[in-house]
Amino acid sequence: MAEPDWLTVGHIAGTHGIRGEVRVVSRTDFPEVRFAPGTELMLSHPRLEGMVPLTVESFRPHKQGFLVKFREWADINEAEGYKSGTLMVERSKAVDEDEAYYLFEIIGCEAVTTEGEKLGAIVDILQPGANDVWVVRRPGGKDLLLPYIDDVVKDVDVEGKRVVIQWMEGLD
Repeated sequence: MAEPDWLTVGHIAGTHGIRGEVRVVSRTDFPEVRFAPGTELMLSHPRLEGMVPLTVESFRPHKQGFLVKFREWADINEAEGYKSGTLMVERSKAVDEDEAYYLFEIIGCEAVTTEGEKLGAIVDILQPGANDVWVVRRPGGKDLLLPYIDDVVKDVDVEGKRVVIQWMEGLD
């Protein structure tokens, strides 16, 4: 699977106040890097042709996400039309950290138990809240939903396209 040219770091959930701040749902493990003042992000939105650069003026935690103010938007009227927009960075600006991986690298990995039983391929990643849930397509069976928690996911080898999990009662 080819690496994408862009990595999603957040989604604009809505506006906040009248000064142009937006509520952002983070899709990065490094929000303090991605939303630091002076950082340039690219905005993708259905009403735009291509992407538009935005420069972070300020950001602060807010509920389950962040409030971000971009230099380009002076007030709510300028930000309003970009709800549901996607904030992205170039792949070349990926944060390099040992044992870190991106969601797109997990898709296609084979899931196996610590005992060596092959479960199937990871076909999707759901992000319902507290932790991600990896969807494993089982040959001839219903999809298996694996919570991404330390008790279940024991090893991730993105180069070998293999994820080792500890089987727990209730996963079926």
